[in-house]
Amino acid sequence: MLSQRCDLCTMLCYTGSMENIIFTDGASRGNPGRGGWGAVVIDSARVTLAEFGGCENNTTNNRMELTSAIEGLSKTEQDSINIVYTDSSYLINGITKWVFGWQRNGWKTKTKEDVLNKDLWMKLVDETKKRKVNFKYVGGHVGVAGNERCDFIATSLADNNKIDLYKGSLSGYPIINIKDVSQSLEKIGDKKSSKARSNAKAYSYISMVGGVIEAHHSWADCEKRVKGAKGARFKKALSKQEEDEIRAEFA
Repeated sequence: MLSQRCDLCTMLCYTGSMENIIFTDGASRGNPGRGGWGAVVIDSARVTLAEFGGCENNTTNNRMELTSAIEGLSKTEQDSINIVYTDSSYLINGITKWVFGWQRNGWKTKTKEDVLNKDLWMKLVDETKKRKVNFKYVGGHVGVAGNERCDFIATSLADNNKIDLYKGSLSGYPIINIKDVSQSLEKIGDKKSSKARSNAKAYSYISMVGGVIEAHHSWADCEKRVKGAKGARFKKALSKQEEDEIRAEFA
């Protein structure tokens, strides 16, 4: 929750002049396997920047994505206003949509099972209660400097490589275009991207019928299951990570 402030300060915050910017990313070598996370936190009020990172020996990519957001937000002041840029739709959908149903159901899925990564979702909810947060999607590996840097930190630590993490003035940071996300936003707005996705080879097709979720290697198998089934849902996944995200969405 935001604390009481003067009208001028509140106006400045909402126009973006006092917003902190946080880039996050996670990676794992195997699912599960050794993983790493990275976060770049830009404190707009102090005009400073700090990089953070960590690793775990037995984890998943999604857990590292969640950890990066939790750790990044925890480094900002309570009642601050923040924009979190991430390439994880699992993270964004979870914290902006799915989490409300999970909380109402006592952190249980529709099939009465514990929500996957419940411990981290609860921590992330707690961090968002302490400050105002706006989560925004940026495409991975499309030239967004903040996302690329977080990916480098996460993958380096997942590979057990030592790296130097920067902490100091924003003006002294070697990546001069760190706050620029325009390249990613242009790609997201490109109508050709939906056509490219449609033509891309599927990793799998996920269906849910009667609350039961299944993965299929071909569209024919998926279509056979959902055709004529009341309330059936299905989606195409282009990767194992996206398959996991769709499963979480359906659940």
